[in-house]
Order: sequence, then C-alpha cells, then structure tokens
Amino acid sequence: MAEFEFSLNIGDNKDEIMKALSDAVAVGLEAIGLTAEGYAKRYCPVDTGRLRNSITHGVENNAAYIGSNVEYAPDVELGTSTGRRPRPYLRPAIQNHVAEYKKLMEDALKS
Repeated sequence: MAEFEFSLNIGDNKDEIMKALSDAVAVGLEAIGLTAEGYAKRYCPVDTGRLRNSITHGVENNAAYIGSNVEYAPDVELGTSTGRRPRPYLRPAIQNHVAEYKKLMEDALKS
C-alpha cells in the first residue's frame, strides 16, 4: 500500500469575489444603460433633433439611468396640463425591453 501526503490550504477570497462581482455588475449596468439609451433615441419624437441628441445614460449607485437635460423633455414624455399630449420615449425604452436587460445582466455576471 502506497503512502501519500495531502495538504490543503484554505484562504479567504471574499474580497476578490466581491470585487469581481462588483465589476461584473458595473459592466452589466453599462450595457443596459447604453442599450436603453439607444431605444429611447429610437422612440423619441423628432422635430429639430435636439431632444434625441440630448438623451444619455449613466451608471451610479448600482443603477443605470437614461434621460435628457433638455428643459422640455418632461413635457414630451408626460404631456402638459395645457393640452400637449404625451409622447413617451423613456418609459417604452425601459418597459418594452425588460427581458433583454435581464439577459444583458445575466451575461455580464456569467463572464
């Protein structure tokens, strides 16, 4: 009967795992934000193109955001009390593609 030696080193990799997870989430959120920005631009009504060109995305505090800094952007999205009808472009960019955004995050976490 042969004898053998066995050694086992157990280490704490929690910090590396948390960093990798955080990095993967950031990659997923960036992909989601960029994709949602593209859909918002596609759905945005165009007169001069100013509103569409102002749509951007950002990632902050574990969330992706899309929006515009143009002063009339809320009026286009939501309509006005003076009769301007809503012409949503942000809400559909999010609501119509939830499954796609979920898949983007899953892919980021798997890689």
